Amino acid sequence: MITTRIIGTGSALPVHTLTNDDLSKFLDTSDEWIRTRTGICTRQLAGDGESTVTLAVEAGKKALLNSGVSPEEIQMVLVATCSSENYFPSVGCRVQEALGLTHASAMDLSAACSGFLFALHTAHAYIVSGYCRTVLVIGAETLSRTIDWSDRSTCVLFGDGAGACVVRGEETGLIQILQHSDGTKGDVLMANTRRTATPVSSEREGMPLSMDGQAVFRFAVKTVPECIQELMAKTDRSLEEVDHVVLHQANSRIIESVAKRLHMPLEKFAINLDRHGNTSAASIPLLLDEMNREGRLKKGDLVLLSGFGAGLTWGAALLEW
Repeated sequence: MITTRIIGTGSALPVHTLTNDDLSKFLDTSDEWIRTRTGICTRQLAGDGESTVTLAVEAGKKALLNSGVSPEEIQMVLVATCSSENYFPSVGCRVQEALGLTHASAMDLSAACSGFLFALHTAHAYIVSGYCRTVLVIGAETLSRTIDWSDRSTCVLFGDGAGACVVRGEETGLIQILQHSDGTKGDVLMANTRRTATPVSSEREGMPLSMDGQAVFRFAVKTVPECIQELMAKTDRSLEEVDHVVLHQANSRIIESVAKRLHMPLEKFAINLDRHGNTSAASIPLLLDEMNREGRLKKGDLVLLSGFGAGLTWGAALLEW
């Protein structure tokens, strides 16, 4: 039986770091207010010359180098993003061009903060079907450019960045993966683009990112543990066997609540949101790359991934490193 294995990781962050104290200079907020409610201390924001594409390219390049795979071996590029600068061409096609992935097809996938897991699931489907063997999966976002910077309830949360994984069909790796969505609750977290007038419709102004924070919190702390329990029920493994839990990095209180509901030690939950904030689709692969390069992930470790986001969307995956 062939499954999907992560064989290389990479990540990229913008140059500019924005601290909580920086935010307090133009918002009615403070470092203490932000840290106690979110766990976030700093985040990186894309500046001039930086974009979703440039971050995705850098993360993808590092993942290729880490995997030892040549550009010619990549047969597909999947980029999870909800903050591309263009409707088209896709970020995936730009990555293909920049990295010289001449034998790959490429496309983008939008599932907000669940995007990387959905893209990983898509790559897995292509691999187990036999369509391709090696895929570059990237989560990349520049959500700072969709935010109302006068709204302290949202602008303190998000950062920009990208994370990437090279995955390949092998005998060990991904054990089980799930994905879900509930479009009836989509209005609790949304951002509209600005569209121009047409001969048959009037111009509609865009709306920056908006969020019902309490509704998202309730959704996350209930749905994520349920999804993880559903995932584990489909395997012959137990939560006690899991070595690392990599959740979407949205809020420290959410991570703590999930750990408590699953009766798992918080020490198993990797965290980097204090330094990077919520990087949406980039958060899980960015954290995986940090753990990989720091030597925290050992061959054979059991790793649990789970994400949730706008849509509403959510999912989980269990894999052997």
